[in-house]
Amino acid sequence: MPRPKCNRQIYGIPDKNYFKPRGIPAADLEEVVLGLDEFEAIRLADHEQLYQEEAAARMKISRQTFGRIVASARKKIADVLINAKALKIEGGEVTVNKISPRDRRKVPCPIGEHCSSKKVPV
Repeated sequence: MPRPKCNRQIYGIPDKNYFKPRGIPAADLEEVVLGLDEFEAIRLADHEQLYQEEAAARMKISRQTFGRIVASARKKIADVLINAKALKIEGGEVTVNKISPRDRRKVPCPIGEHCSSKKVPV
């Protein structure tokens, strides 16, 4: 019996979650579903260009699991582009964090502007 999947940490849900080739009605297209964890893995690896180890730490998963997720996501995206399919982004076992580690340092200190604390409560 396989282990249950743990919730993966993601930093927001995309505003746009459906993409299709131009000029083909959506009813005529096969749809590929990209999970929110796969979307986050692509965002971290390819858009932010993080190393797998750092990206995996942000998602609170192992590097090996991150590698499998990003490989699955890339295969789905290639299938969508090569075979003119629709891409829907949804679902997955995820926990959505509102503030990314990158933006956490932009949160104002609750004590005041002369705060010497390095830790900012979120």
